[in-house]
Amino acid sequence: MNEEMMQQLTATAERLANAAESLDRVLERLDAQQEALNAKVERIAAAVEERPVHEIAARGESTRQLQERMAELEKSNADLKAQAARMARKTLPPMISAILAKSCGEPGAEKLDKGVLDKTLQTLSVEQRIAVKSELARAGIIE
Repeated sequence: MNEEMMQQLTATAERLANAAESLDRVLERLDAQQEALNAKVERIAAAVEERPVHEIAARGESTRQLQERMAELEKSNADLKAQAARMARKTLPPMISAILAKSCGEPGAEKLDKGVLDKTLQTLSVEQRIAVKSELARAGIIE
């Protein structure tokens, strides 16, 4: 038992020593990788800290320009929606249809003569004449 146990203990001690050396090499590689990563992080941080002030200001300028452009596009979009709503309406109020029926027969059949239209609208007040003419213009019957 003595000699056999000693051989086993010696073999185990050698294996433990080899394992310790392997672990030591692994730890050295991990330390080297950690140092490389730290160096990269420090370079990145230094690059960010050294960025010129005018570059940061230019970045703010582009953000302002984007906001202005977005506001401009939203306004344009609202204008186009309003224009589309005006263009989509092709029906005439009953009063205008009656006036058209009196003056030229069928509404929208052809362009109205200004003289005939003015004669037909003489009985209306100024506000009513303006309203009728604006409706006719929207419908494309008069220019």
